[in-house]
This record gives sequence, C-alpha cells and structure tokens, in this order.
Amino acid sequence: MAEPIKPPPAQYLRDDVVRGGMDLLLFAHKAHLRHADAELDAMGLGRAHHRCLYFVGRQPDLSVGDLLRLLGITKQSLGRVLGKLVKQGLIAQRVGDADRRQRLLRLTTSGAALEAQLFDGLHRNMSRAYVASGEDAVNGFWTMMQNLMSEDVREQFAAFHFR
Repeated sequence: MAEPIKPPPAQYLRDDVVRGGMDLLLFAHKAHLRHADAELDAMGLGRAHHRCLYFVGRQPDLSVGDLLRLLGITKQSLGRVLGKLVKQGLIAQRVGDADRRQRLLRLTTSGAALEAQLFDGLHRNMSRAYVASGEDAVNGFWTMMQNLMSEDVREQFAAFHFR
C-alpha cells in the first residue's frame, strides 16, 4: 500500500493544499461507498435510498419531517425515494401516536437486513482506516469533519449522534 500523501508542514492553507483536501474528500467518499453503491444498484437503488435506510435504521420511528431535515432535501425528492423503499418493502410507515398527521418510519426486517449488510462493508472499511491511521489521526478526522460543518449542522449532528 502506498504511503499517505501529507501536505507540506505549515503550508496547509495554500490553495493547492486546500484543493488537495477537497480531492481527498471526494475520492475517499467514492471509494468508501463503492461496494454499497454496487449492491444498491443491483436492486435499482442509489445513494439517496442508502441515506434514508441509514438514518431510519439509526433512529427507528423517525418522522418524515425529521428525515427531511437530516437529509436537507425537498419533500418531493424524499417522496420519490421513500416511495420506492416502501414499495420494495424496506421501510414501513405508520401514523404518529401523539399526532396522527405525523408519519413515522421504521426499517422492515428486510430493510434492516439490507442496511446491516451495507453497514458491514462500511464498518470494515472505516475500521481498517482507523487502525491504519491511529487514534490521534482518528481524533483529528472527527475534529476536521465537524469543523467542515456549519454551526447548525454541527448541532444537528450532536443531537443525532447522542440521541
């Protein structure tokens, strides 16, 4: 395996180094999701479907409104994605207990199995990268990723992560 490329010391704010960081984000994202993309594609699904499965799997009985806020997409876009997941029997919807206008989402047994299968590959890849990088780098990664977020998104992440 090739050694990781590092930016020149004390020159990390140069345009070429910042652009290199963007390159890293985009290439890592593509490589990290490659196996999940292939599995989803075989089912006629894509990354938008994966994000829905992931968030609903992390928070059973997530409301459609909360999912919209997490994804930052329009109701119309979510409707198409969610409709396909419901039709394929991967997500179930039910009416809210306190508010009957609310729709709550939960993975079905087959949806949970698919999400677990997708997560297994992602978990292996993240774990491999964490081990190869070491604890200090992982802490730096978490810090860097949070510093890329706006304050409202950071608050959203914290609320989601510690729920």
